[in-house]
Amino acid sequence: MDITSYLQEEKKKIDSYLERIVSPAGRTDRSEKELVEAMSYSLSAGGKRLRPILAVACYRACGGPVEADPYPAACALELIHTYTLIHDDLPVMDDDDYRRGLPTCHRKFGVRRAMLAGAGLLMAAFEELDRSAESMGLSGAEKAGIISSVAQAAGGGGVVGGQVVDLESERKEVGRDTLAYIHSHKTAALIRVSCTLGGGLARADEQKVAGLAAYGEGIGLAFQIVDDLLNVEGEFQQLGKDVGSDQARGKATFPALYGIAESRHLARAAVEKAKAELKRAGINRDQVLAAIADFIVERKS
Repeated sequence: MDITSYLQEEKKKIDSYLERIVSPAGRTDRSEKELVEAMSYSLSAGGKRLRPILAVACYRACGGPVEADPYPAACALELIHTYTLIHDDLPVMDDDDYRRGLPTCHRKFGVRRAMLAGAGLLMAAFEELDRSAESMGLSGAEKAGIISSVAQAAGGGGVVGGQVVDLESERKEVGRDTLAYIHSHKTAALIRVSCTLGGGLARADEQKVAGLAAYGEGIGLAFQIVDDLLNVEGEFQQLGKDVGSDQARGKATFPALYGIAESRHLARAAVEKAKAELKRAGINRDQVLAAIADFIVERKS
């Protein structure tokens, strides 16, 4: 299949939904409008929309009803992802000047509004999850399970916890276990829950959801390894952010610990394992998920 065309078409759909969910248009309260402008700025700056695309693809791979609409719930993941990027770029974190080729949110709107924009996106995500799960006819228990799993992936047991260890590990010698902890939490957790969210919305059985979780863990690891490699070998024009920043900050990365060649091998092995997990779980409805996995390891930006 032509995975590039598929991803572009799905991205257009996701962008259309996101524009409806977070838009300053029609906001009459000045303070609210200014906050939403900052939220919308970072949300509309671009990005692959990989997490919501994965959620929808997993929903379809598990045979989710075609008459239901998984896109709004899937978009909640992009709201959370964007919140993490805004906060990750702040001066007290990585202090980045550019994201996706544009000034970062705090460079555009100031630190205080950027912090609040991130918080606003996080809260909007859970509002959207609640509304969407209900509109798709999920029971109270099913809805609670989905919201809880997303909260865990975004919180101390996921992205936030990984960020803490990432910051504490700067300019220190770290071992493989610490590196694995950082990236399984900071990056893979949200990618993993994107996959299980799709399965949950489709009411997939436990075997399939477990397979999606293992698949998401594998491609999440590969995604981070490739990110680390691109920070060494990429170009600003492609990445939309400064290259070499990880080394300058003394970040714990795969190339720093394993070297370039071994990191590439690890990324490919993670993707092949992820695809094998799909087969083991009986998720072979189409080749979309396998193609997305290959795209992740072969991407240049």
